[in-house]
Amino acid sequence: MELKTILVTQARTGSTRLPGKVLKEVNGTSLLQIHINRIAKSSRIDEIVVATTTNDEDAIIFNNAIKWGYKSYRGSEENVLDRFYQAVKDENADWIVRVTSDCPLLDPKLLDDVIEFSQNHNYDYVSNGLIEHFPDGQDVEVFKFSALEKAWENATLISELEHVTPYIINNSDVRGGSIFKGANYDCKQDFSHIRMTVDEPRDFDLIEHLILKLGTKKTWLEYTDYIEAHNLTSMNDQITRNEGLIKSLKKDTNG
Repeated sequence: MELKTILVTQARTGSTRLPGKVLKEVNGTSLLQIHINRIAKSSRIDEIVVATTTNDEDAIIFNNAIKWGYKSYRGSEENVLDRFYQAVKDENADWIVRVTSDCPLLDPKLLDDVIEFSQNHNYDYVSNGLIEHFPDGQDVEVFKFSALEKAWENATLISELEHVTPYIINNSDVRGGSIFKGANYDCKQDFSHIRMTVDEPRDFDLIEHLILKLGTKKTWLEYTDYIEAHNLTSMNDQITRNEGLIKSLKKDTNG
């Protein structure tokens, strides 16, 4: 029987550092639409769901996703694990792919590679970011729906609720756990100094520059090579990677 793979991309307008970032436009097209247009080229995804919040200002994300022909779900802003689970629980999915919409240049071929690796080895969880060698903004997580459901049923830490996969990661054999079988999809070279995600205005400046110079259809490596060849890393390389998760982890220990 054919296994069903659903990709969920998280999207919201609320951002302290760059409000409305996914709605910002380059050449008249929003970063959200550029992101979805790229991931829709994946050959291993059966469906895309845009998971946004119930905040009034996020109605535009929900409405746009529907207008563009994709499913969308509105749920909790704070409990992202619940929002994510509710978005897919009735879809009869076997595999879930998690990405975020502040990564407009996410590579669909990389998506396919990580999905194929995960499914061929029957892992419960795979990420290409457990070891951070890919550029920030090319992050892909693939996991079984059964792992997501177990996380939804058992997660209690703030970091496990404010983010989707920490419970799975914490309880997988890649972190010494015994519940899940996990693996990292590695990059042969370390490009962790490259940022293609959008958290701050200078991130947007770099993405805008890349799109204006190269368009929206290049591979992640072509964008990376361009950034390095033109010494563009200094535009945004001082920004901390995964700052939101770091803040949540601090709440775990302080709470």
